[in-house]
Amino acid sequence: MCARYFLEESPELRPFVEAMNRASLAEAFRERGKETATGEIRPTDVAPAIACSRGGKETVFPMQWGFTGKTLLINARAETAAEKPAFREAWASHRCVLPASRYFEWEHGTDEKGRKKTGDKYGLHPRGDAVTWLCGLYRMEEGLPHFVVLTREAGEGIRFLHDRMPLMLPETLIREWIRPENRPEDLLEAALTEIAYEKAV
Repeated sequence: MCARYFLEESPELRPFVEAMNRASLAEAFRERGKETATGEIRPTDVAPAIACSRGGKETVFPMQWGFTGKTLLINARAETAAEKPAFREAWASHRCVLPASRYFEWEHGTDEKGRKKTGDKYGLHPRGDAVTWLCGLYRMEEGLPHFVVLTREAGEGIRFLHDRMPLMLPETLIREWIRPENRPEDLLEAALTEIAYEKAV
């Protein structure tokens, strides 16, 4: 599950923010009343995404979070995305990476009556990494790109929070992930699962 992540303008992430704001698509979003975002990124926000350009070059694009329809889809399961009509085409050839500082998760549990309850908010990121590379899918909606964040089964150390986590890859595999001719299934075993976490303020 991933419903919030954080994009700070650190030295590592500022170039992505600047590239997003320079892109012609940023103006196209503004014309429709959507400003680009930094800080805590929420569904429907416009954030930087790395994807292949038409010429096959690794490029930063502004993209809006969520596939629209009867309901807003913000996540897709990596295990089943290839089979789902909403995600099948994007899984095959429209993959992206969302640069972030960390993502957020809320502790899930049950109260004394067995009812679901939400606990503390945590910030999480791959252990030892300054940047969190969230894997996503994108599609065009009315001429503008929209993305979803892929999820997978949670690593053992964070299952107390939630049974799902975003799919994250090492920086060295970003280019491999976004290239349309590659098979995303071949990269899933490289997903990062050693996660550092702390309570968020």
